[in-house]
Amino acid sequence: MRIAIRVKPGSSRARVGGTYGDRLIVAVHARAVDGGATEEALAAIADALGARRRHVSLVSGVTSRDKLVEVDPEPDGCEERLRALRGD
Repeated sequence: MRIAIRVKPGSSRARVGGTYGDRLIVAVHARAVDGGATEEALAAIADALGARRRHVSLVSGVTSRDKLVEVDPEPDGCEERLRALRGD
């Protein structure tokens, strides 16, 4: 499953939820320096969807706030969790 996300670095705490256009918002504490925010965002997505971190990978958007991530294999209940995080 591929998920379009919008990373918000420098947040007071990490959280996943809400939308920015068609993208899932992932707020992270780390600053956008040396890939820290990206790594924290991938870990937050894995945790929110009930996946292992190693099953979540970055497809595109290394230096952008807008990223495309892939979750493979997809954990049980992933679609429902994703809908709930988006507020659908």
